[in-house]
Parts: sequence; C-alpha cells; structure tokens
Amino acid sequence: MPLVSGEFEVKMAPEPLAALTEGSGIGRMTLDKRYHGPLAATGRGEFLGYRSSVPSSAAYVALEVVQGSLEGREGSFVLQHGGIMGGPYDGLRIVVAPDSGTGQLAGLSGKLDIRIENGKHFYDFDYRLDGGS
Repeated sequence: MPLVSGEFEVKMAPEPLAALTEGSGIGRMTLDKRYHGPLAATGRGEFLGYRSSVPSSAAYVALEVVQGSLEGREGSFVLQHGGIMGGPYDGLRIVVAPDSGTGQLAGLSGKLDIRIENGKHFYDFDYRLDGGS
C-alpha cells in the first residue's frame, strides 16, 4: 500500500447540541481542513467529543468528507474518526469509510495517522486504490 505524508491545517467551530446532551460533557464542532502535499484537498465534517472532569480523559468521533486529489487522482472520500484519550483503550483510528470514494478515487481504502510536531499538524496516509495504486 502506498504511504504518503504531508501537512494540514484544521479549524474547529463550536455548534449547538440537541437539548438531550446539554450539560453532559459532550460537545459538537464543525471541522474545516486544508491538506497539502500528495493529498491536496479540503476536509469538512462533524465532530462529537466528550471530556470528563479528568483533564487527561476524553473521547471523540467524527465524519469528514475529503474533496480534492490524491497523488493527482481527483475525487472525494469519507474519513471516519474514533479517538480515546486515557484509559486502557487510548488511541486514535482514522479510516476511509468503505465504498465512499468517488471519481478517480473510487475503490479507495486506507488508514490516516496524525502527527503534531512543533504545533504543526501532519498526516501519514496508508492507502490502497483497487484497480491500481
């Protein structure tokens, strides 16, 4: 599977929650990303997160639609995020939603890892494109 890396910027904006979740520690945000490098794209999505009273404990889920090009192939796909901070299941998993690829990215699958170095965000995208890569 090809592995590509690059930098990205992300902006998050708070959004209102359903009345059912008010005061629960759950928050909702929109995501607005710009990917650079082999993945030249925009990402837009919805984020739900939970933060407990323990500062080092949190959880989040998100869906992000990525539109642009991957190594020159145009199209879009959806990333599914799931993260836990603290406890025995600590970790982050971001994968391409099955059958979400469009255009020249139809058949895309893969896993995206995030690194933060010196305050900058970087991605490492390990992907496969059925019918070639």
